Amino acid sequence: MILGRATIAGAGLAGLQAAVTLAQAGVAVTVSDSAARAGGRCRSYRDPALNLTIDNGNHLVLSGNRAVAEFRETIGADQPLTGPDHAAFAFVDLASGERWTVTLSDGRVPWWLLNRSRRVPHTGLRDYAPLLQLLKGGNRPIADVIRAEGPVWARLLHPVLLAALNTEPAEASAELAANVLAESVMLGGRASIPRIAVPTLAAAFIDPAVGWLARNGVPLATGRRLRAIEDDGTRVTALEWSDGRQVLAADEAVVLAVPAWVAAELVPGLAVPTEHRAILNVHYAAPPPPRAPAMLGLLNATSEWVFTHANRISVTVSAADRLMDADREELAQAIWREVVAALGIAAPDAETLPPWQVVKEKRATFAATPAQEALRPHPGTHLANLFLAGDWVRTGLPATIEGSLRSGDNAACLALGKPMRYGLEPC
Repeated sequence: MILGRATIAGAGLAGLQAAVTLAQAGVAVTVSDSAARAGGRCRSYRDPALNLTIDNGNHLVLSGNRAVAEFRETIGADQPLTGPDHAAFAFVDLASGERWTVTLSDGRVPWWLLNRSRRVPHTGLRDYAPLLQLLKGGNRPIADVIRAEGPVWARLLHPVLLAALNTEPAEASAELAANVLAESVMLGGRASIPRIAVPTLAAAFIDPAVGWLARNGVPLATGRRLRAIEDDGTRVTALEWSDGRQVLAADEAVVLAVPAWVAAELVPGLAVPTEHRAILNVHYAAPPPPRAPAMLGLLNATSEWVFTHANRISVTVSAADRLMDADREELAQAIWREVVAALGIAAPDAETLPPWQVVKEKRATFAATPAQEALRPHPGTHLANLFLAGDWVRTGLPATIEGSLRSGDNAACLALGKPMRYGLEPC
């Protein structure tokens, strides 16, 4: 089939990337989403409690993320991603008060391991051998590959992998962890510099993508839900939307860029991840103290990562299922006390809880365990003109912005009959 048209259900990052790739190839594309605005889980909104525009969560990317860089260049995103000049990760242990910064070498040769001041405190060169072991782990629990203990594990690997995988690292897939490390730490500091969207995720990703689609004649409809998919056993023939039925042309493809559980309802028999992990974010309308780091990892605390912006402080807790039923104000109070200690906020600011907002994402990502990784589907399906996109589709990466964009591009490439640029094994 020579592809002439494409319908995309879902306007999160995966759907937007698929739309951009297909439109660049000259395909007539339409995009629809059930939500009131594009962005999916990568969204920004005006919060009345804070009187600020905030992101639903603190989505971090790395300088070496290829799909992120290519997507932003294509759509003309001119709001820069900010972060340190080098791959430096600051930590504080709230139990002991100890502070340290792990600073990677810029190049591939890990000279930083030879410098005591750039390593985790009280560690030697041999303590970092698990990094190499993990690269050969395969799709089995990390704890089956390396010992989930010791200072390097507790003070570096555990907090970093928890953030990347949104799953307790000991039980998470070593294969996913290895792929993250292979594209960051193992390529050196220049590929591992943390990058944060400023002022918002919408400004850095969503708004320029929506603008690019508009300039290139791609209609985007919001508040439009896909209710059913009709097929003849070999291809999709029609789509049932909340506003009516769409019969597909012979040269038309469908990219399903919806959450995993929605895709499973629409495509009977489709295997998708069935377990998910929550993320908790707490935002405070308070300026950080002078010289506060843009990103700070916390140990022995409920908080895991603190992000500072000009007019607000945000905290992220990964794999936060245990906190989903906790009282919101009690969470805001307890986490603020940790922020005060971590950032050294002095009285009187430290003594008053600033305006706050708690954002709970109960199904933020699929659980990055070996069993759930095995359920992730290929972007191609048994129907010749139906393709899947989303961070839950098989990409080799956990549920991240980079993975979402790769999935959208892979789905589009398959629809075009071209090899996937972010290689996977064939269907």
